[in-house]
Parts: sequence; structure tokens; C-alpha cells
Amino acid sequence: MTTATPAGQQPALVRYQPTDLDTAPDVTELLGRLGLGGFVADGLTSFGGRNDNWAGTTTSGDRVFVKTVARAPDGSSPELDRTLAFEALAGRLPADSPLRSPAHLGTHPEAALSAYRLLAGARSGSEVALDGDFDEALCREAGRAVATLHALDPAGADVDAGEAPLPPLGWLEAFPWSAVHERSMAQIAAWKLVQDDAEVNAALRLLRERERSAPHTPAHCDLRFDQFILHEGTLYLCDWEEFRIADPARDVGAFIGEWLFQATYSVFAPTGDPGAPVLGFDLDHEEIVDRGSASLRRHIPRVAAFWQGYLECRAPDAELAERAVGFAGWHMYDRLIATAQAHAVLNPVARAAAGIGRVLLLNPSGAVATLRLDPPSGSSR
Repeated sequence: MTTATPAGQQPALVRYQPTDLDTAPDVTELLGRLGLGGFVADGLTSFGGRNDNWAGTTTSGDRVFVKTVARAPDGSSPELDRTLAFEALAGRLPADSPLRSPAHLGTHPEAALSAYRLLAGARSGSEVALDGDFDEALCREAGRAVATLHALDPAGADVDAGEAPLPPLGWLEAFPWSAVHERSMAQIAAWKLVQDDAEVNAALRLLRERERSAPHTPAHCDLRFDQFILHEGTLYLCDWEEFRIADPARDVGAFIGEWLFQATYSVFAPTGDPGAPVLGFDLDHEEIVDRGSASLRRHIPRVAAFWQGYLECRAPDAELAERAVGFAGWHMYDRLIATAQAHAVLNPVARAAAGIGRVLLLNPSGAVATLRLDPPSGSSR
């Protein structure tokens, strides 16, 4: 199991010293409560991400992953609450469900800790995509999993129905001064691409309006390649801190956006890795167009396979595909902002990603057919 890393980057593995658990006694307490003993110091590791986490073998011989999530000043943890709400619904799924998540072992609510069965040797979806192994068959499986999630009945479960925070409409005009100090110059430049574009501003506001009137379902709301993991040929979906009742187009659009973002970067960086050195800026316009067209041809069949899998497990509302294209457009901006964190200057590839995002936001209906988001059989759309 992995935690979130920027799109296109593999999770960094960090080895903890045994004394690190001395500063996290709640981890040992949770494992003890669950009858798992404690972590064996030898081989204890952590996966990179914004949340502290520990992965290893316990004295009972079990392989376990423990992670912490954020707590509010009052000690509550909405992220943990949302995670537990998903686990409550997931417990209703049949054993052969297309939606799989690593087995949840238990929580320490006061410390906002959760323990899961560790899938040893699993690869993050980001790694699978970079290696070229996130093929059409896996994309179809991802579509089936996401559709199954959207088809869950939330009745009787305390699922968050609050509005998803992104894109933050208040930031379309300006963001708080406190936020400036937390962002790189490249991230500020990326935000200015949004703030200075009146048409993109209007399109994002319209997208949020359409979202509010759309049918809502249980949704992941933070879908990226690295939220998928592949273990022994089986695809799992994890990291449920943003799980809530929301527009299902958010998840569909995010998956589409992941492939379009990678397609954009692969024009200049052959690996498609946004963290890799960017080359090829000496290409002329014709070469860029040729490379871009070839990259899209390689990636769109994966989008189509995801959508095919989705339709196999759920009938979407008539406008979901169009809204999903809009969210894919926002995803392009969101990813370029995230990957700009470590940079002082916004590179030309990031600007190209913003350009594609802009096209999708301003004309989502025009991109539905291009992305092969065919209407369900019998639909009049």
C-alpha cells in the first residue's frame, strides 16, 4: 500500500531507524490493540507522501501498513472519519467485487491512525503507468472499480456530504497571503495562469454550478494513478481521506486527466515522468504537433478502455461524460500546480498542459467524442 505522491513520480522509500517508533508510541499501541504485537525493527520502512506512515512485519508475523492522517485543532479528524465511512460501505461488497482496497485492520481514533494489510511487493499505479504496464486491460479494470464505487448505496453510513474543496473558487481571484509563503514561484505562476484567464475562471465556476445540480454518489474525490496499486495482477484502489458524496464526474475526469497529463509530458520527456528532465525544447512547431498527436493516439485508447469498464458496471447520467471532460481540464491545472512545487520557473511543458486543460474547460462537449467517451447503448445523447 502506498500514500499519495505527485502524479508521475514513484513513491520514495525511506528507511526508519528503530528509535523512530519511540516518538510514535501510538503506532505500537494500535498494533497491540489489534493483537499484532509490534513492528520488528529490521526492515521497517516508510513510503513517501504527506502522511507519516510505517510498513513492515510485526512480531506476530503479519505484514502491516500504518498511516496517520491530519487532525483538526480540536482533535477531530475529518479525513479519518471519511476513511472509516468508506470502509463501512466497502464491507458490504461481495468478495468478487471489481472494487478492491487493502484490508483495513483497525484504527486508533485519538491518534488518527489506521492499520492495513500490507501488500508486499505491490507497485503504485504511477510506477505501473511510467513502466508502460498500465495497459488497456488494467484501465478497464480501473473503470469497473470506479463505477462500482459510484454505484454503492450510502444509506445507513455516515458519509460526508460536504462540497469537495477543489477547485477553490475563492482562489480564482486571489489566494490568502499566508498561502503565498507555502508555494514555490512556479506554483504561483501556475495559479496566475488560472487567475488571469477570465474565460477559464468562468468555465470553472460553471463547472461547479453544474456539479451542484448533478446526481451525486459516493466518490473518491482524490483519484490519481498513485491511488491505485497493483499486487499479483490485481488492481486495488486506496487512500480514502477525501471520500464523500459528490459528482461522480470528478473521479472519471481525474482518471482521464491523468492520461492527458502524461501524454503532454511525454512529448518532451520520453518517459512521461513530470519529475524527469524536460528535453526537446528545440523542436519546431511541426515536430511538436506530430509528437503531440502521436502521444494522444497512444493514450486515448486507455481512456476509452476505462470508460468501457465504467459502463459495464454503471449507467451514468446523460451529462456525466461532458462534466468529466471539464474536471479533466481542471485536473491538468491541478497536476501542473502540484508538480511545480519544487521549481522556481514554470516550464513550457507545464504551460502546454495548461493549454490543453483550457481547451477542455472551455469546450467540454467538443472533446467527448475525441476522448471516445461513447454514450451508453440506447442513449439518445
